[in-house]
Amino acid sequence: MNFTILNRNDEILMALVHYFITEENYSPIMVRGTKDEIWLENVDGPYRIIRINSNYIHNKEQFNFDITKTKNVMNQIKKKTLSLNVNTLNILLNVGDNVEINDEPKNISSIKFKDIKEIIEDKNLLAIFPNIKNKLLNKEGLDLILNVTNDINAKAIENNREFTRVFEPKKTIITPILIGICIIVFILMYILGNGSEDINTLLMFGANYKPLILEGQIWRFATSIFLHIGILHLLVNMYALYIIGKQLEGFLGRTKYLLVFLGSGILGSLLSAVVHNSISAGASGAIFGLLGSLLYFGYHYRLYLGSVLKSQVIPIIIINLIIGFTLKGIDNFAHIGGLIGGYLITCALGIPGKSKKIERINGLVVLILLVAFLSYMLFRY
Repeated sequence: MNFTILNRNDEILMALVHYFITEENYSPIMVRGTKDEIWLENVDGPYRIIRINSNYIHNKEQFNFDITKTKNVMNQIKKKTLSLNVNTLNILLNVGDNVEINDEPKNISSIKFKDIKEIIEDKNLLAIFPNIKNKLLNKEGLDLILNVTNDINAKAIENNREFTRVFEPKKTIITPILIGICIIVFILMYILGNGSEDINTLLMFGANYKPLILEGQIWRFATSIFLHIGILHLLVNMYALYIIGKQLEGFLGRTKYLLVFLGSGILGSLLSAVVHNSISAGASGAIFGLLGSLLYFGYHYRLYLGSVLKSQVIPIIIINLIIGFTLKGIDNFAHIGGLIGGYLITCALGIPGKSKKIERINGLVVLILLVAFLSYMLFRY
């Protein structure tokens, strides 16, 4: 029978890992080329990264090399998660008494400990993690191993349950209904009018047109979302709505998804009316709103969606905006208004378990101010 004896550093490391995972919602991240150190991440934590290192650092030169290695890993995390800054708490458990911790680079805060008592009495650490004094395990040997294993496993099950709830495939209802409404309206324009490209028919069905809006027909902001000019316009928008909508409806839920679609479409129509006097119609402003919403959602889940944002969502937005400014007949201001609206509406509605109350308040305030400004520019300026 084999027995494993934990040394002092191992026990401290396990106790810290247990605390940060179970109490502060940090998650382990895999870092290549490291030994005897643990890397934890929480995108919403007071420190984005916590590194716990039990390697022996015996002089200043070795400490400087260790900081350089830490900076390299931080740069990898920045690229992966589209982050400008990654602040890191660098906890060192095996540092020689002659090594002074100072002159640290920006965004890295290093601190050294020799035992549990030093940790729970450190004023700087307590100011950031006040619960560590009462929640940090102070056990040894087998008791420590059992507690850490059981608690971390329970936390992992909880996190997996939350991940499954958000990302598991769900039956979409709102997206097919929206597509159906657009198709029905398109057909009715030919049955009750002179077709989707006829100006009088477009106006009769509620196209966005500044002179009529100034007369009080503000409902055109909403009705214009469901009108399309020509079959190609309809097919392109419905395909985009199907691809993007079915994903985002599953992420946000039906009610929030519908609010984002309608709200961003209306905001896109509002900005379009402010900028020009021509007739406009289409769901593309609302679809750009879905992309804006996906940006906000992806930012909060960038550990899972960071590569998707970089390789798909952001390039699609940029390419379509460039096309909109290059080709005639595309209402790019509706796209821009929808994109901004989708981001702000999602911020105001919030993402369960991710968005903080202050973020939702800020999103709502900015959204209200934006609508008020555009309304003033349209009706009063």
